[in-house]
Amino acid sequence: MALLAAPLLLMAQAGKAEAGADCDRACLEGLGNAYLAALAAKDAAGLPLSAGARYTENGQTMALGDGMWASVTGLGPYRLHFSDVKAGETALFAEVEENGTRALLNLRLKVIDRKISEMEAIVAREDKRPLEASYDKPAFHAVVPPGKRSSRAELIRIADSYFEGIVQATGKLTPFHPDCIRFENGTQTTSSKAERYVGTLHAVGCQAQFDSGFSKFVTDVRERRFPIVDEERGLVYSIMFWDHRGNIPQVTLADGKVMKVPYPFTRPFTLMMGELFKIEDGKIRQIEAAHLAVPYKMPSGWVEKQP
Repeated sequence: MALLAAPLLLMAQAGKAEAGADCDRACLEGLGNAYLAALAAKDAAGLPLSAGARYTENGQTMALGDGMWASVTGLGPYRLHFSDVKAGETALFAEVEENGTRALLNLRLKVIDRKISEMEAIVAREDKRPLEASYDKPAFHAVVPPGKRSSRAELIRIADSYFEGIVQATGKLTPFHPDCIRFENGTQTTSSKAERYVGTLHAVGCQAQFDSGFSKFVTDVRERRFPIVDEERGLVYSIMFWDHRGNIPQVTLADGKVMKVPYPFTRPFTLMMGELFKIEDGKIRQIEAAHLAVPYKMPSGWVEKQP
């Protein structure tokens, strides 16, 4: 469990902002678009990279030109940018094509002196399920009125409470907006309203899912990082790992019903995930996530010491 390490991690993340960042939102998002253009052209030569710039794809360090840089054959219409000007970080979700198959790219860039120093890509390849949610999501672009904005520390605390709610299998820790919806790998996985739990997890809202206690088969949500916090728009972006030990064949839900744990959650594996939260009035309003299965307990390579 990451419970003991969480307070120290939150303090470190909340104090991460860098004063005097010289690359504004347009600059950061422009670099994100430049990266996508270079990716589509399979040519990274024109990217403004810092000396020693590092690239990882699905947790593996590799050279630009390898991995999806070799397999990509085009870009789809979906594009969602979000940035942290103070920290000099930007990220995006974008639809890509690899030899006729669509995938969802979740990309994080660290920018110093208008040059890219870190590139962290999560490529969610759902070969059997189409990307249904390839359209603009205005909630993520909406500006929060100054008087209603939460602090960086509070935004991170709320986002982290989502992971605590998963680990502890309870809806009591996480503040959800009644209209909360979540998208995973381009597919909506909740209803638009918080409804009574009726047995199909994807048919109910965020609060009802958590209240059901369904997540008892999740062993831990670890290596939680919060590289992007945008107070102006109420956004928090996190990268983390969901561990599944695979030793729980069924769980008893909060209403007493027994739910059979489906495959692949009955074997040891980990989900590597990038997750964006929109927070309004101190509550989680919308979630966008990209994830893929990786070896059990795999690290990201971006954290020196595991919690």
